[in-house]
Amino acid sequence: MQVVIVAQRGNDRAARLAEDLRERLGEAGVDVRVDADTAETLGVSGHDVETFESADLAVSIGGDGTFLFAARGAGGTPILGVNLGEVGFLNAVGPDEAVEAVMREVEHFRQGKSLAVRKVPRIAAGGDGWTERPAMNEVVVQGPRRGHGGGVDVEVRVDGSLYSGGHVDGVLVATPTGSTAYNLSERGPLVHPSVGGLVVNEMVAEDGMPPLVVSPDAEVTISVAGAEEAVVVTDGRRRKYLTPPAEVTVASANAPVRLAGSPSDFFEALGKLD
Repeated sequence: MQVVIVAQRGNDRAARLAEDLRERLGEAGVDVRVDADTAETLGVSGHDVETFESADLAVSIGGDGTFLFAARGAGGTPILGVNLGEVGFLNAVGPDEAVEAVMREVEHFRQGKSLAVRKVPRIAAGGDGWTERPAMNEVVVQGPRRGHGGGVDVEVRVDGSLYSGGHVDGVLVATPTGSTAYNLSERGPLVHPSVGGLVVNEMVAEDGMPPLVVSPDAEVTISVAGAEEAVVVTDGRRRKYLTPPAEVTVASANAPVRLAGSPSDFFEALGKLD
């Protein structure tokens, strides 16, 4: 069995826990790998995140940002999230329970049992001749900058039907997981994980429509104009620049993220947002 550990960058507590896990797994005869930054912190040889997809289990130690980093390289590998006191919608395991929780997954694997996983949808943006890597939280289509003098002119269609149009800072399409992140800061609705819909949220629209929750199978098309440049931002990190007029389609990706371990309490996590 191979387990990959990803620890929050610059967090000594995360690094110490990663080392404890690495030692315990090594004693149990498990092949353990860590991401490059954690490897440098611990003084061990590391492996690029692209290798995560070949692992049997990935362990993310930190906050939701660390989890998203792990998910980008995990492919279909189950991810177990360890929460170090942050909001933790994706990280259900506390640090004191982490070693035991990981070893339980290892034991299940060795007994020939399938790891119990929950599937979390991802979305992907695409256009004429290009497709971005899937996002776990959100895809944003926006102008080159936000605020006065920025933004883009858009038309927003859902499954081909016009929903809204006008000048906006941007348009955000979020998964239920992403509804508690950037979408929430833009006054979008919270979506319980069991609902499974997608949020369509215009950002600072001059004359727009309210945020909309659509079917998880819906296709959202955003036509952009009225600016020298537009940018597609995936999970707050990856950026693709476009020259308007351009059209961006956002839809569910084929491969969901697979979560291992016990589920987090959605409402308990919400309490940490205060």
